[in-house]
Amino acid sequence: MRVLVAEDYEAVRKAVCAILRARSDIEVCGEAENGQEAVQKANALKPDLIILDLTIPMLSGFEAAGEIRKTLPDVPILILSMHESELLIEQAKKIGVQGYVIKREVAKTLLLAVDALMSNQTFYADII
Repeated sequence: MRVLVAEDYEAVRKAVCAILRARSDIEVCGEAENGQEAVQKANALKPDLIILDLTIPMLSGFEAAGEIRKTLPDVPILILSMHESELLIEQAKKIGVQGYVIKREVAKTLLLAVDALMSNQTFYADII
């Protein structure tokens, strides 16, 4: 499975990519540092899954997801966020995002979320 990762903080992006690359069935086909670049790379690379940071520059993760939906309506999108908010999760669901993972839990939940989305399921962080 080919994955595009969009995250503006290089250390976080590299960590996410390292978690993904630990699995032989996952290829990180592209990386983006902002929402605009994420939209461009999504359309050029046509990945099987897109991981978007919620608060990336130029276009937010939600804005980028909306743009990507116009041209790649069936590609699962996973939001990566430091914000633990039921309101944001509800907003993600409304725009057609299939998953939402909290950054502080990424080591525990990222691959679970990827597997869920690639099995046509959803994965939303449990907010306490």
